[in-house]
Amino acid sequence: RRSDTGRAAGLGVAVIAVNVLALVFTIVFARLLGASGYGSLAVLLSAFIILMVPGSALQIAAAREVSHDLAVGSPSAGAGVRRWLGRLAIGTMLAAIVAIPLRSLIGALINVDELWAAAAVPVTAMLWMIVCVERGVLQGLQRYRIVGFSLVGEALSRIVFALLLVAVGLDVTGAFLGSALSLAAVALVLLWPLGRALGHVEDDPEKDIRLRELLVGAWVPVIGLTLLLGLQELHIIIVKHEASDDAAGSYAVAAVAAKAIVWIAVGLGMYLLPEAARRGKIGLDARPILMRTLGLIAAAAVPMVLIYAVAGKPLLGAVFGDDLTGASGALPWLGLAMSLLACAYLSVQFLLAMGRATFIWVLGVAIVVEMVALIVIGADLTAVAIALFAVQVLCAGAVLALALRQSIPRAEAYASA
Repeated sequence: RRSDTGRAAGLGVAVIAVNVLALVFTIVFARLLGASGYGSLAVLLSAFIILMVPGSALQIAAAREVSHDLAVGSPSAGAGVRRWLGRLAIGTMLAAIVAIPLRSLIGALINVDELWAAAAVPVTAMLWMIVCVERGVLQGLQRYRIVGFSLVGEALSRIVFALLLVAVGLDVTGAFLGSALSLAAVALVLLWPLGRALGHVEDDPEKDIRLRELLVGAWVPVIGLTLLLGLQELHIIIVKHEASDDAAGSYAVAAVAAKAIVWIAVGLGMYLLPEAARRGKIGLDARPILMRTLGLIAAAAVPMVLIYAVAGKPLLGAVFGDDLTGASGALPWLGLAMSLLACAYLSVQFLLAMGRATFIWVLGVAIVVEMVALIVIGADLTAVAIALFAVQVLCAGAVLALALRQSIPRAEAYASA
């Protein structure tokens, strides 16, 4: 449990539990809302996931900043967090004030009729930023168990809140608002362990990093994660525009099943980044940590893809219903594509810890190629999945090659932090 692999696997197990709960969420609401309704919910969730990027970048920046301070024994590790959270709370209220009158425009952009749910997308993204800052600081302080429990708590409360809102008649809107309520609840709960962990830290305004400076300094994670999440989610939105509502719903549930491996990589990355940054800071080669986490991804991906290839259609039918098996032929290809994307994600996390930005051009080319290919292919779901696989083979190979060339981080990366 104390080894690199064991502690990384602990967060990985937490994310596996989150994926089980996410699967439960998909099963329940695919059956409650039907193929067309779940297709709209999937697009709302995909739009939210893309807008998660600034929050995820803040989590990376906060984890790296606190890890650096901890590595050199600084007593001010985590200073300024209270002010960060206060400003993000104000930003959340401002996002709601702007999004509500623009709900029709947001709904049109993502092609959904649930306008109040569309307005909630940017607000939910702001709540995500608050939770990310809390988790990033806890990661940097090596409180991995608390981070893992918060992930599971978020996924579980999301189901509960969504069920309650759907039960009172809010349908797709209620199912999506469950995510906002769960994030708000987790943000409040994490204040307690965070306050205990930072109880000894002096909150000196002249010494801590301002939130704006932290986010500006995180421009590389912002761009990198935007491109990664674009590779992960844009195909669902494109299919929603190109295919029928029922076909889009079938593709969405297949994509959810395939993306489970990516969320496992997210959990492993929560350990990989701060540990790689800490070891790099003291001059150690951090590449063995990357290779161990990639090994865990391979161990999860191989059986997943085999199951999807052998029993994809009966599996989708048994879990989601016979009306959502239209993308069963695409499922194994989606599983392969998302497994490769998971490897690319971990390689990017490692390169971010090393202070490198060379991977951005690889992801940029990959997302342009993916978008053009999917628009040309149109509504053929299996062809869409095969195209995604081809793009990910090239993308993951290139990013991993860049990662394996790095061992010691650039000094200027720490100076900017």
